[in-house]
Amino acid sequence: MTTEPAPTPPDVASVHDLDTHRARRTPTPPPPAPAPVKDTGTAPTEAPTVPNVPGRAHRAWRTVKTVATHDRTRTCGRLVARHTLYVVGGARITARRTWDGRTAARYERMLRAAEAAGNYEAAAEWEERGQRFREARHRRRMELLRSPVVAAKSAAVGTGMGIGGLVALGVALAVANKDTTDVVTPLMAVVEFIRLLVTIVTVVWGPAVTLGPFLALLGLWAVGRHQQAAPNWALPTHARTTGGDPITPSIVVKALRDLGVAALRTAVKEMGDAGASMLSPIVIAGCGVEVDVTLPSGVSTIEVQTRRRKLAENLGRHEHEVFITLPEAARTVRLWIADSGALDEPIGPSPLVTDETLTADYKKGRAPWGQDLRGDAAAISLYQRHLLITGLSNQGKTASLRALALWAALDKTVEFRLADLKGGDWVMFDGLATVLIQGPTDDHVIQATEMVEGVVDEMNRRIEARQNDPGIEFPPLICITDEAQVAFMCPVKDDEGRPYGGSKATSRYFMAVRKIHNQGRVVNVLMWQGTQDPTDQNLPKLVREGAHTRAALALGTESQARMALGDKAVDGGAAPNLLRPGLDQGTLVVASSGIDIPKGQSSITVRTHYISDDDANAIANRAKALRDGVTTLHVIERGGERDPLADIATAIGDAPRVLTQDVLKRLATLDTDAYGGWSFIDLKRILDGTGAEPYKSDGRMVIARDRIHRALADRPETGSASATG
Repeated sequence: MTTEPAPTPPDVASVHDLDTHRARRTPTPPPPAPAPVKDTGTAPTEAPTVPNVPGRAHRAWRTVKTVATHDRTRTCGRLVARHTLYVVGGARITARRTWDGRTAARYERMLRAAEAAGNYEAAAEWEERGQRFREARHRRRMELLRSPVVAAKSAAVGTGMGIGGLVALGVALAVANKDTTDVVTPLMAVVEFIRLLVTIVTVVWGPAVTLGPFLALLGLWAVGRHQQAAPNWALPTHARTTGGDPITPSIVVKALRDLGVAALRTAVKEMGDAGASMLSPIVIAGCGVEVDVTLPSGVSTIEVQTRRRKLAENLGRHEHEVFITLPEAARTVRLWIADSGALDEPIGPSPLVTDETLTADYKKGRAPWGQDLRGDAAAISLYQRHLLITGLSNQGKTASLRALALWAALDKTVEFRLADLKGGDWVMFDGLATVLIQGPTDDHVIQATEMVEGVVDEMNRRIEARQNDPGIEFPPLICITDEAQVAFMCPVKDDEGRPYGGSKATSRYFMAVRKIHNQGRVVNVLMWQGTQDPTDQNLPKLVREGAHTRAALALGTESQARMALGDKAVDGGAAPNLLRPGLDQGTLVVASSGIDIPKGQSSITVRTHYISDDDANAIANRAKALRDGVTTLHVIERGGERDPLADIATAIGDAPRVLTQDVLKRLATLDTDAYGGWSFIDLKRILDGTGAEPYKSDGRMVIARDRIHRALADRPETGSASATG
């Protein structure tokens, strides 16, 4: 009988792979419902609950993180760290004080600081004091070696004398009390006192040993707290420092070393005095300090100038608080470092406002303009100097220019012809200037151009008069154009096709300004201009280079700074483009021979006084009171038939009487073509027979206003004569 073989089981691996494949393709069915529990008479057993461990851990982590980063936790952490570090810092300070008191370290430190500052006289004094300290310390140590023998002898002698004295006192007591036992009474009293002291020390010693370390820690904590010997982050908010530490030689050398100039860093490392020989003595200069740095060979001054921001930050200052200029000495930079925040403080009112008795002298005086960075008064001479002030909009350009004009107005010999091509900033000169054009339109530019051309005519008349009389002196005539960029950018042309604006030889305004720049100063005819945001289009090169005094407020770029001040000033360290627009209003960089500039520098930074409109009106009223009355023309009239008598009345204005010389000058301003060549004879010819003839008052020829008006009222309608008649 044969047995059939058993069936071969399927391949286990194949079955497993098939099940796996099915499991991937077939979704996992939901778990089966629990089978019903049969009632066995006993309570069913509950299945254990599995906690959600990851969720709880996440919540716990969030809780810990919230607690750790909470403001109160940080405050408590800073509190603990602060008071702990007070103890550490106090220990360090006490140890250093002890070391300084026992050694000559203090004198060595002061000696090195004096040498680094270049103060060799102080260094020699500290060296001498250190030597005296060492000699005194040596004597004390020698005396300390001999002191045990001396102390033993002194103790023996003192003990013997003490016992002898006590015994003698006891004998005296015994004789007095007739009791021999009193001989040792004083001696026993001393012995009892010593025993009492030993008892007290025995009782106090234990607590003293226990409390001693705590008292020592408390003392160290008090020292550290008084000196704020903790990191800045751990200190209270009101006690934290935000930079602006005093400038010391080591800080300056470290700032230069970390400037990123490899040659400078290597040179400082190789110097035996750690770079101190590069520095001049640090001196107080106004609201900051000043120091000259002689750079080592291989380091250019331009490498320091271009890293002004990094240098300022290394010194703990903002960029605008560090100024770099180049003195005469080769390979030297001069650093002026302001006290932290000092440049944001106002400088105070102008002397023109505070001193109502102040007057001006155009020829010999200087206008109070503001303060330099040293805190010294910055005054500028205006005598025979053309002026140009530039800057971005709303930086104080008009206020700076107007302050100079207000000072000059206090000299009654100065005449102003003024064009404000914005309008509204020079209204106080109405009644003070002989011409006042106000407004930004093309018509105002035309009027301003004709005003400047009239000044050119007056200049030519003066030049011709000087040729006939070389010794003649002329009163100053200042022509001012504020917002001059409006004139240069004007596209309007006249009837002959000549543009009013532009920078070509056919431009009327440009050529008039150029003529004044070329020849005006020799006959006291000056051109002052204020302009915004200078470019080659709105401030031609020939015009800006014709100014003797050039000043710039905050500008946008270095190229604009070069346009405003010239290459020499910018190469020498002038940087109006680094002033902060909106924050450094009224601060300007000046290049001029009329202001005192430190030797070797090509410019100076001035923080100008601000004169408000109300104060400007008050100053202008004081200037008007010095004069006989000025008729201000708001429109320049050209050509046509003139009425000389009416024009004379206009020239006199509100003054009761005016000098004939001033009348002639005002008539020439009114119409140069008609009255520019008039002399006293022409004036007398017109007034003869009118009852308003010139007469002498205080030895000078004058014309009375009332007489002129009476002559106008009495003459017939057809009685007018032309100016050319």
